Amino acid sequence: MSARLPLLLLALFAGPSLAQEADAPPPPAPAAEVPAASESAEPAAPESNPAESVSSNAFGPRAPADYAFGAFQRGYFLTALEFALPRAEKGDAAAQTLIAEIYAKGLGVAQNDERAAGWYQLASNNGDHLATFALALFYQDGIGVPKNRARAAELFRKAAEAGYAPAKYNMALLHVEGVYASPSLTDAASLMKEAADAELPEAQYDYGTMLIEGAGLTPDPAEGARYIGLAAEQGLVAAQVDYATLLYLGQGIEKNVEDAALWYQRAAEAGSAVAQNRYAKLLAVGEGVDLDLEEAAMWRSLSRRQGLSDPSLDRLLVSIPPDSLARAEERARFWPSEPPTQASAEDAVKPPTTKPPPSEPPVLPAPTDAGEAPANAAVEPLPPPENP
Repeated sequence: MSARLPLLLLALFAGPSLAQEADAPPPPAPAAEVPAASESAEPAAPESNPAESVSSNAFGPRAPADYAFGAFQRGYFLTALEFALPRAEKGDAAAQTLIAEIYAKGLGVAQNDERAAGWYQLASNNGDHLATFALALFYQDGIGVPKNRARAAELFRKAAEAGYAPAKYNMALLHVEGVYASPSLTDAASLMKEAADAELPEAQYDYGTMLIEGAGLTPDPAEGARYIGLAAEQGLVAAQVDYATLLYLGQGIEKNVEDAALWYQRAAEAGSAVAQNRYAKLLAVGEGVDLDLEEAAMWRSLSRRQGLSDPSLDRLLVSIPPDSLARAEERARFWPSEPPTQASAEDAVKPPTTKPPPSEPPVLPAPTDAGEAPANAAVEPLPPPENP
């Protein structure tokens, strides 16, 4: 397992569901400017309360009148700020975290990392582990505060001890790195498992890798493959590639080339150059999928575009007809869309044509007493009347 240290900032504020959007009326419209916070009464609440049904989803159970969180989730950021400020000034840690998030991401206001860091610090001091974790990420990368990885490690540890899964994951990586935490694969594996069991896909993937490699715990390829499969199902592309490989090799799981091809395809469509290369190979030999040289050449072109060249794949495609190769490269050029057809291209440049209006039909005289004249018959003019 690589000792990478990603800055894993999960979405702290999830959006409302479609059902909630349909059922609840919108919060009050945001003001043009955010009014200054005062120590007087909090802003008046609207008659209806759309925040009640949504605020608990992202922040846990809250007070009944948490209009700030409902407004935030619906995108009314200035209104959220207006309602949150009085609560934050009274020491409400959740409201302080919300304000920090608004400034950190520039939601309705100018982005201000320094101000966000200050609000995160206040919220962390008041016991909000989400703020503690976010502040750790700021120190980790030097955002709004001087870069200080030792301070970041302290904050990760504090949030992990409070039970926050992403913080446990980052602490596990720090133990693997062994610089700002004690070098201990055993501690890393223990924390990684806790984060994995909390369904964090990155932790599931790394813990599965540790199980396969026996890093900090007894090797268990079957359990390792299971955890990597869980991460793959959650959409983690790196896990999808590795899970496909485990299926292809039959390592820790029953060999299944067809399923391996499906996982390679899924990761290839998500943009993984490795998956694009391996899926192209399966297509080129018809292993787990129907043989399709043109499709293989298209995926090869896409992987090459990302800098991955493979002479062995080139040899598999040496017999592809020139016209098929040209089509494959054209498809790769427009991927993921389909290239325009020749007919549609011609239609795009052809000037519109209009038909002339039909000419008026000739007006025929009314029929005489002798009977109607045929439509195409010539009609003789009547002779002038004779004088009596």
